[in-house]
Amino acid sequence: MDTQFLIETLASDRDRKARGQGPSWLFLAVLAAGTTGVLFFAATGLRPDIAYAIETARFIVKVVISGALAVTAFLAMRALARPGASKRRPLDWLVLPGGLLMLAVAAELYVVPPNLWADSLIGTNYVMCVIAIVSLGAPLLIMFLWALRRQAPTRPALAGAMAGLAAASVAAFFYTAQCPNDSPLFVAVWYSFAALILTAAGAFAGHRVLRW
Repeated sequence: MDTQFLIETLASDRDRKARGQGPSWLFLAVLAAGTTGVLFFAATGLRPDIAYAIETARFIVKVVISGALAVTAFLAMRALARPGASKRRPLDWLVLPGGLLMLAVAAELYVVPPNLWADSLIGTNYVMCVIAIVSLGAPLLIMFLWALRRQAPTRPALAGAMAGLAAASVAAFFYTAQCPNDSPLFVAVWYSFAALILTAAGAFAGHRVLRW
C-alpha cells in the first residue's frame, strides 16, 4: 500500500473517531479564551491606568502582536493535528507576529536614547510577568494537548510545541491588559521567555503523550 495513502486513511479514521470524542477547534478556541478570561479577571484584573493605556501606540502594538501570535500559533497547532493537512502555510504565518515585534523593537531603539534601553528592557515586575503568563497558559496547554490526543499528529513534539506557544500567546494577550510594561523591548525579552517555557513544556509533553 502506498505510504501516503496509508497515512491519509489512518488520519481519516482517526478524524471520524475524534469528531465523536472531542470538541471542534472553534469550540476549543472559544473555550480557551473564556477560560483564560475568567482566570485573568479572578487573579489579576485590568491595570489601573487602562483607560489611558489603550490610547497609546505601544500598548496597542503589544496587544496586536500577542493577538496575532495567538491566532497564528493556534492555526499552526490545528494544522499539525492531522497528517493529511497542509502544515507549511500555517507555520509560515508565524513570521507575521515575529516580524511585527522586530519592527516595534527597532522603532523603540531608534526613538529611545541608548542610556534608557536597559530601563525599557528591565521594566517593572518582570518576574511577575513571566509567572503570570506561564500560570495562565498552563491550563490551556493541558487543554490543547487533550484536544491533540484525539487527532493524529505525526510530529508529536512539534505539535506539542505549537500547543505550548498557542497557550502562552493566549495568556499573554490577556495579560497585556494588566502588565504595566508596554515597551516592545520588554515584550520581546520577557514575554518571549515565558512563551519559551510553555513551548518547551509542550514539546516535551507532546513527545510523550501524542505518539500513536
